[in-house]
Amino acid sequence: MFSKETYINRRARLKELVGDGVIILFGNNESPCNYPGNAYYPFRQDSTFLYYFGQQRDGLVGVIDIDNNRETLIGDDIDIEDIVWFGSVDAVAHLAAQVGVAHSAPMAQLQVICDEARRQGRTIHYLPPYRHDTMIQLMDLLGIHPRDQRAAVSHRLRMAVIEMRSVKEPQEIEELERAAHIGYMMHTTAMRLVKPGVTEKYIGGQVDGIAHSLGAHESFATIFSQHGEIMHGNPSMAVLEAGRLALCDAGAETVNNYCSDHTRTMPVSGRYSQRQRDIYDIVVECHDHALAVAKPGVKYMDVHLSVCRLMTERLKELGLMRGDVDEAVAAGAHAMFLPHGLGHMMGMDVHDMEGLEQIYVGFDDETRPNLEQFGTNCLRMGRRLQEGFVVTDEPGIYFIPALIDDWRASGHCAEWLNFDLLETYKDFGGIRIEDDILITADGCRFLGEERIPYHAADVEAFMAQ
Repeated sequence: MFSKETYINRRARLKELVGDGVIILFGNNESPCNYPGNAYYPFRQDSTFLYYFGQQRDGLVGVIDIDNNRETLIGDDIDIEDIVWFGSVDAVAHLAAQVGVAHSAPMAQLQVICDEARRQGRTIHYLPPYRHDTMIQLMDLLGIHPRDQRAAVSHRLRMAVIEMRSVKEPQEIEELERAAHIGYMMHTTAMRLVKPGVTEKYIGGQVDGIAHSLGAHESFATIFSQHGEIMHGNPSMAVLEAGRLALCDAGAETVNNYCSDHTRTMPVSGRYSQRQRDIYDIVVECHDHALAVAKPGVKYMDVHLSVCRLMTERLKELGLMRGDVDEAVAAGAHAMFLPHGLGHMMGMDVHDMEGLEQIYVGFDDETRPNLEQFGTNCLRMGRRLQEGFVVTDEPGIYFIPALIDDWRASGHCAEWLNFDLLETYKDFGGIRIEDDILITADGCRFLGEERIPYHAADVEAFMAQ
């Protein structure tokens, strides 16, 4: 938790941006795994609730009455049975005082607040719900069916939260640096363990254990697989095989809920083959190119497209692509190899604020997503960069057998793709290299003091230690 003043100042700014009405920010409840008493662990609070109210306990709701300048933390105090099983926690009134909120009330009072605001014809602002228990609670409070709730959210509140959370405060950057350090420990652990005969599951478990042992947990379910061409390939019991590539996409979340997100692709045998090195070096060049051109005022969509053109040029040199580079990228031919965007916003959520809808977080009135073109439709971040933004830089090249077959059968982008040569890469897998970058006053920089090895020679040298 940050200082009391942090949360007071954030709520004051939120009131200025929204203007009038009553803001309701729902915290999360415990989420049962397979029966009510066995909840998912660790408990994860809603990020926006954390941003403005700072408290980690389940069953809380923050209410900001802008018109009457009254803030209330809503929640029921725990009873003796809870204390027996889980230990004592502060009363809701004490939790409120810790973050500078003057008032507290039991959960039943939330209905009274909402009924009074509706009777007076005042606007009640809420954000898009993503949990079904919150949807039911909203239906009880406001009479809005879950199917209609996203359409009825407060756009003013959503855009105010996005404006504030997009630009990271210095203390947030410090937390992101801590997350990056834990990410370094996770990924270098994986590099030390990768060798033929070890299971994906074993390495994935060790990577997760590093996050937990350092007082944090994973920022998302760890991806570790020899099938790097599968975007979200979670660890299986498959044994690592000599000559294959192992892709590790993993990140940490600090105790204050700030995230890291890195990807490395390692040779199981300790050295890249020449064919692997040819593709790997293209991804490295694209990764470093993004670092060179990302700065305030530049659209991240333009950075993405610049990377796509560079990748296309290099794949032409290997004979995998052909024709005019600009025409190939405009047609989306590069998406055969890069079917996702260059990166996304990051902060308290690894895909920061994605629950507020990506079309508002990563885009704006000036920069709109291209939802029709395969690959480009998965670009999560396209808007102009600002100082204080944190985004991921994650180019990749993947050889997906089913996609190769599909495009070859339909003739899609055949003008720019060498399908005969692509056939010989169906057993290749995929490569991705990802780091987290902070947009600075005149450019950008890596987050984290330590650099997880990613140039081919550095990876091989580290694995040989």
